[in-house]
Formats: sequence, C-alpha cells, structure tokens
Amino acid sequence: MNENDIFKALADPTRRAIFEKLAIGSMNASALREGMQISQSAMSQHLAVLRHAGLVCEERQGRFVNYEVDPQGLALIARWLDKYRAFWPAQIDKLNILLKDMDQ
Repeated sequence: MNENDIFKALADPTRRAIFEKLAIGSMNASALREGMQISQSAMSQHLAVLRHAGLVCEERQGRFVNYEVDPQGLALIARWLDKYRAFWPAQIDKLNILLKDMDQ
C-alpha cells in the first residue's frame, strides 16, 4: 500500500461514498449498497480496491462480512498531508513579503 494506491482508490466517486459511509461505522456490503444503485458484484469490486489500498479492513461475523475504515490507511494519508502542511505556510509568508515589497 502506498499513497498512489490510496489516491487512485479515492478518485472514484462511488468508492469515496462507500468510504464515507464506513467512516460512520462498520457495515456489511448489503447495508453499504442501501441508497446506491450498484450491483452486489460492483460493490465487491469497489471494496476490494479499498482493501488493497489499505483503507478498509474486513471482519467475518457468522455468515456476514463487516467492513470498516482501517486507521493505518488514514495514517498514511495524514503523513503525506503533513509534508504539505509544513510547506505551504512558509511559501505563503514568502509571497506576502514579496507582495509588500512590490507595493512599496
């Protein structure tokens, strides 16, 4: 799992919707399909992509499989974003200084 896998997985609007549902809490595939017009096989494929990216994990309970957000996948995204959180404020400060110098 790497950042590219995560961003590719979340690039699809259906997978983002599934991920957002799972962010609320654990669900099985049937519950995830409620309100979505996709087949069971399409749901399975979307869940497989999310699992491969490390964003979702599964737990079998009897004959049902429940899916939930995998915190490790979110941690990878957070680390990636941290690099840019540190970068942009410094760049904005430099831009502000440049703009002030141009005004004078």
